[in-house]
Amino acid sequence: MTIRLVVVDDHEVIRAGVRQIVSEAGGIRIVGEAANGEQAIAVIVDQRPDVTLMDVRMPELDGLTCLGRLQSEGAGKGVIMVSGYDNPTYIARAVALGAAGYLSKSASAEHLVESIRLAAAGEALWSREELRRMTGALSTPRESMELEAPLTKREGEVLKQLAVGLSNKEIALALGISYETVKEHVQHLLRKIGVADRTQAAVWAVRQGLA
Repeated sequence: MTIRLVVVDDHEVIRAGVRQIVSEAGGIRIVGEAANGEQAIAVIVDQRPDVTLMDVRMPELDGLTCLGRLQSEGAGKGVIMVSGYDNPTYIARAVALGAAGYLSKSASAEHLVESIRLAAAGEALWSREELRRMTGALSTPRESMELEAPLTKREGEVLKQLAVGLSNKEIALALGISYETVKEHVQHLLRKIGVADRTQAAVWAVRQGLA
């Protein structure tokens, strides 16, 4: 049976590369492409592919937020997150959101094709090492919790940016505040929500429906 694949990446050269790889591999047919998360949702809901290759960082709607929305609509099956960044926050969010796996853009053509075939068969692609790295983050409470002191509006904004994997410098630029101010907000919100690091904070935010 031919595997039906959707490719989501904001760079045409990446999409063209995937087209070439799967055409040479055989047994995989691309049924849709998208350049951002909003386009991806429309294509995936319409096509219901067996597997989706989803870039993490994209304009308009990032890949992880897109995955969360797809899961809420029951269309998040077989989504493999793809990124050029070995970012533990991205990986933890991908695990928490039910992604089939997380691939580096430097992965070989053979590994990409094998991953697509495994995901189509319903297999998880997570290695023991990746899951071991995420154990601490994924052990954060799943249930809603009452905070001793609620997050301020600005802390909530910082948390949302942190949860999509932005660095303190990137958050400062996005919110128009200083780097030192971001560091202070991050320290405060970590203490308030009772987690040890920003990766755990990102998973907490996902589980509270905040990111």
